[in-house]
Amino acid sequence: MMLSTDILAFYRNLCTKTLTVVDLETSGHKPPRSRAIEVSVINATLKDGILNQETYLINPGVNLPPIITEITGITHEMLEDAPPPEEVWTKCLPLLEQGVLTAHNIGFDYPFIRSEYARLGIPFHRSKSEQFCTVKFSRLMLSELPSRSLPNLVRHFQFPVGESHRAEADTMACWLLAEMLLKEIANEDDEAVLARIGQQLLSISDVTKIIGGSQKTARSRLDAAGVEPYVSQRTGAHLFRRADVERVYWQQHQLSLP
Repeated sequence: MMLSTDILAFYRNLCTKTLTVVDLETSGHKPPRSRAIEVSVINATLKDGILNQETYLINPGVNLPPIITEITGITHEMLEDAPPPEEVWTKCLPLLEQGVLTAHNIGFDYPFIRSEYARLGIPFHRSKSEQFCTVKFSRLMLSELPSRSLPNLVRHFQFPVGESHRAEADTMACWLLAEMLLKEIANEDDEAVLARIGQQLLSISDVTKIIGGSQKTARSRLDAAGVEPYVSQRTGAHLFRRADVERVYWQQHQLSLP
C-alpha cells in the first residue's frame, strides 16, 4: 500500500492525463453471466474539460430482472430497439483504449468491459497504472463524509446531472467528482494535500499493509504509540487515521536504520 507522498505524486501526475470515464448499467452483478445493457463514455482533461461523451443502450438478448428495471428504469421494450453488443462495443473501443480508465468503483465496471470484449474475441487490458477509481479517491479526499456512494455525492455536491443509475448521468457525475477533487490537488500545495490525505480512515487490514507483520502486531504497535482508533458508527470496526499510521511506520523505519 502506498504512502501519502507516493499517493500525492500519483494524483498530481493524473492531473495531466486524459481521463476516460465510463459507467455501465448491467443485467446483474457479475460477468459473464450478467451482461451490459447500457454504457456511457466520456473523454476529458482538467485543461480542456469534456472532449466528448457517447452513450448507448445495448440489447444483449438476455432476460432483464425486474429489480434492474426498478433500479435503472431500463425496460425490455427499451432494449428491443437497441443495437447489439458487437455494434456498440466496436464503436466504444477507440474511446476506451485511450487515457486513464476511470469509474466510480472500477472493480465493478472493468470486469464487465473485459467480458464483453472477450465475447467478441477482442483482448482488452488496462494495467493498474491506467485505472482510476473515484470511490477510492473520494474515500481518500472526503473522509469526513458518511457515504461516498455516487448518488449521495451527487446530492451532497449538487452536481447538475440526471437521475442516478443511468449510464449517462453517472458517467457525468463521476467526471465532475474527479474534476473537482483533482483540481483541488493541482491547486493546493503539498503540505495542505498531505494533511488532507492524512485524515483518511484505514482498516486494520490496510494498516498492516503499511506497517507490516500481522494484524495483531500492527495493532500492538499502534497501541504502544498511543494511537486511538476511530470506531465506525455503521459497522463498529476500528479504523485509524492514515497520518497516525504513517507516523508509526516512520518511527519503526528509523529504528531499523543502522
